[in-house]
Amino acid sequence: MNAVALTPAVGRGALDYRDPRHPERPLVVHTYRPAAHGPDDPVVLVQHGIKRNGDEYRDFWIDAAEKHRLLIVATTFGDEAYPKPENYNNGMVVAPEGSIRPREDWLYAILPRVVAALRAGGATRREKVRLFGHSAGGQFVHRLMATQDHGLYEAVAPGNPGWYTLPTLDRRFPEGLGGLGLATGDLARWLAYPMTIFAGDCDVETADPNLPKNPEALAQGPTRFARAHYFHDMAQREAARLGVPCRWTLVPVPGVGHDGCAMGKVVAAWWFEGRVPRPEELFKTATTVA
Repeated sequence: MNAVALTPAVGRGALDYRDPRHPERPLVVHTYRPAAHGPDDPVVLVQHGIKRNGDEYRDFWIDAAEKHRLLIVATTFGDEAYPKPENYNNGMVVAPEGSIRPREDWLYAILPRVVAALRAGGATRREKVRLFGHSAGGQFVHRLMATQDHGLYEAVAPGNPGWYTLPTLDRRFPEGLGGLGLATGDLARWLAYPMTIFAGDCDVETADPNLPKNPEALAQGPTRFARAHYFHDMAQREAARLGVPCRWTLVPVPGVGHDGCAMGKVVAAWWFEGRVPRPEELFKTATTVA
């Protein structure tokens, strides 16, 4: 059990956190807590993009936090302690020499320990939380769902990932789930979770230096928007092949490009108001916020 307690103050906060499995790699948990938020109100975990800007991603959610009494928690994996995609997007699953690390050491296992620390600090009594990640954070989030227990998460939304881990055991991680010790039942469990994939229909820039261009990514399509469709289509085909349900939803978002602020507003409206905002409602539309 995690003995650490995290108690967010009202307003913006930045809490130092040392995960017990990675004590040498510090984390900062950026939070926003409205004065009206109580321990039974919703908690939203927000995962930043390649810029490791958890403070900005927290701030993108402040309006929604005040409107819906949300505790926003942006666990930030800094470049110094967690450099390169292997040590954030890909969850530090594969060691430098190619071996697979113990599951407890995968970064995807850290978020439940952060939530446990928030419970220990009295910030929440919620059994389940919501999880959103954009760009590199969207990669982190969908790979978490592919490999971890789902019991903590009442709703999950990756937005605009650069590329995807495909729902197949026939390709090695991170292209697929092969080599991780997972079985068909794990794949069926992932497909059965009602994950919502958000894809901005203006996220179609092919010259973006942060767009993954490895052969496995390019095979999924030329743009992030195309890759989201490839991912969702393959999931449906794989579920049909296995004879299991696929409960994923793909939501194309009109007028939004690679913009973490706009996509956060869209996800907040989807979750708490049951709608996709019109482009003119969003503070930013087709800008680049990784």
